[in-house]
Amino acid sequence: MDFFIIFNSMRRVYLSLVTTIVLFSCAKNQEHDYVQYYEKGEEFSGGNATTFIQSRDAFGQSASGLTDLQENSFFVGNSLFNQNWVSAPASTTARDGLGPMFNAKSCSGCHFKDGRGKPPTFNGEINTGMLFKLIHGNGGDPNYGGQLQDQALPNIPVEAKMNINYTELVGEFKDGTKYTLRKPEYSITDGQYGSLQATISPRVAQQICGLGLLDAVAVSTLMEFVDEADSDGDGISGKMNQVIDDQTGLMGYGKFGWKAGKTSLINQNATAFVNDMGITSDIFPTQSCAPNQLDCANASEGGNPEIILDRLSDVTLYTSVLAVPVRRDYSTEQVLRGKKVFIDAKCNACHIQKMLTGISNINALSNQTIFPYTDLLLHDMGDELADNAQEFEANGNEWRTPPLWGIGLVSQVNEHTNFLHDGRARNIMEAVLWHGGEAEKSKLEVLELSLENRNALISFLNSL
Repeated sequence: MDFFIIFNSMRRVYLSLVTTIVLFSCAKNQEHDYVQYYEKGEEFSGGNATTFIQSRDAFGQSASGLTDLQENSFFVGNSLFNQNWVSAPASTTARDGLGPMFNAKSCSGCHFKDGRGKPPTFNGEINTGMLFKLIHGNGGDPNYGGQLQDQALPNIPVEAKMNINYTELVGEFKDGTKYTLRKPEYSITDGQYGSLQATISPRVAQQICGLGLLDAVAVSTLMEFVDEADSDGDGISGKMNQVIDDQTGLMGYGKFGWKAGKTSLINQNATAFVNDMGITSDIFPTQSCAPNQLDCANASEGGNPEIILDRLSDVTLYTSVLAVPVRRDYSTEQVLRGKKVFIDAKCNACHIQKMLTGISNINALSNQTIFPYTDLLLHDMGDELADNAQEFEANGNEWRTPPLWGIGLVSQVNEHTNFLHDGRARNIMEAVLWHGGEAEKSKLEVLELSLENRNALISFLNSL
C-alpha cells in the first residue's frame, strides 16, 4: 500500500478520535446542542483526496493513491500549468505558440497557486485572473470574437482594454449595522477592430482543487437535485445545462465553468488554452481570430497543434487530482452554530453538503464521500448578478452553484477575498448579500440575523 495512503489513513483516524473527544466535551457544556450539526467525516472534504496542507500551497497538493504513471503525468502537468508559454518560433518548441492574442502567458497567470483570480484594481492594469466573455446572439462579437484578449504579441494590436467602474450601494442589517456593496459596470476602451456589439460577461478564474472529484460525480446523482419546475414549492428550481461536447459534437451535460458550459475537464482546459493563451490543440485546432483580425490569422504558429494531446492530457490529469484542503475548526461551537445558521437559511438547498463520486478513470477519485457544498446546477441568481448573456440553456440570470470547499483559504493562498463570478464581492458576507432570485429568501434571512449569528455563519464558511 502507498505510504501516503497509510499516513493519511492514520491522520484521519487520529482526527476522528480527537473530534469525538472534543464534541463529547462540548456537548456537556453547551447551552445549545450544536453537536448534532456535525456529520462524521465532514472534515475530510475530498474523502481520501483530502490534503492536510493549510499553507499558501493548500490548493496545489496531489491526491494520494496515484499510480507511478499518474504521478509522472502530474509533475509534467504541473510544469505545463505553471511555466510561461513563449511566442513562435522558439527553441523551446514544446512551449511555443503563445498568442497572437491572449489574456495570460500561463495557466497560473490566472490561477495563481492553483487558486482564484480577481478583478483589476485599476483600469488599464495587466489582468491577473479576469476576462470578458463576449456573447452576441448564438456566437461571439463580430469584431472581437468570443472573448476579449487584452494582451498581444509585438506588432499585433491589442484588441482593447477592459474597464470596470464601481458604484457603492449602502444597506443595513435588521440590527442597524450598515454595509456597502460595490456594483460594477463593464466596458472596453481603445478598441482596435471597431465597435463592440456583444454583451460582456465578466468571469474571474476559480480555484481548481477538487475538480476531478466533481468530474467523477455521476450525472444521475446531479439529476436527483434537479427541480426545474419547483415541484416541491421551495423556490429552488435548479437545472443542468445541456451543452455541445467539444470533442464529440454531441449534446451532454455541463459541469464546469461559471455557467456549466463544459462537459469535461479536458474540454475546459482546451478552451482555456486557445482562448486565454492562444494555444491550439486537437480539440481546438485553429486560433479564435475574428474575421477582421488579419494580423491574428497570419501570425506564426508553434506547431499543429501547439499543445499535443498527450501534454493536454497531462494538464488535465494535474487539474483532476489536486486535493481538497482539510477543514479547520470544524468541531468548535462557533463553527457548528454557523452551520446551523447556514442550514436554517436554506443555503444548503443549492450548496449541497455531501455527495458520492462514481467510477473515475483515476482510481484514487472513485467512490469517495465528498463535501463540496454545491449541486453543480444552474440557478436564477436575480437581476443584480445577471450578465444578460445566454450560454446554451443557461440564461442571463443563471449561474452554476460554485463549490464552497476551500473558500476559507483563498485569503491565505491568493491574498484577497474577492468572490462571485466577477469578483465584485470584497468578502464572503458581501457575496451572500448579492444573492437574489432563487436565493432571495436566504439573503433576507441573513439580513435578519444578529451580529453573533452573522459572525458564526462567516466562521463556518471560513472553515470550509
